[in-house]
Amino acid sequence: MGKSKLEQSLIRQLQEKGADVAHFRSLIRDYIWMNSQVQAMKRSIRKEGRTYQAVSAAGKAYEKENPAVKNLILYSRQMIAILREMGLTTENAVSEEDDEL
Repeated sequence: MGKSKLEQSLIRQLQEKGADVAHFRSLIRDYIWMNSQVQAMKRSIRKEGRTYQAVSAAGKAYEKENPAVKNLILYSRQMIAILREMGLTTENAVSEEDDEL
């Protein structure tokens, strides 16, 4: 789902709740930005793995944890918190098909 389609979906859901206000629009922008960061972290994990080879200051190779693994969890939790703040859950989500009826 592209950024604009995701953003439109979130805005539409706020509108249906009667909650399309500046504060929530700002949270949507934060959510969209975090989503792009999550996608970048997933790419990093796919490319480098959960750990990767690094070289210490002394010149020795060692396995280093990919920080994207930990950050992915943190960002995902924050994204869920944003959705909760806006009252958007699976219980009140409107499907794309409902829009077409």
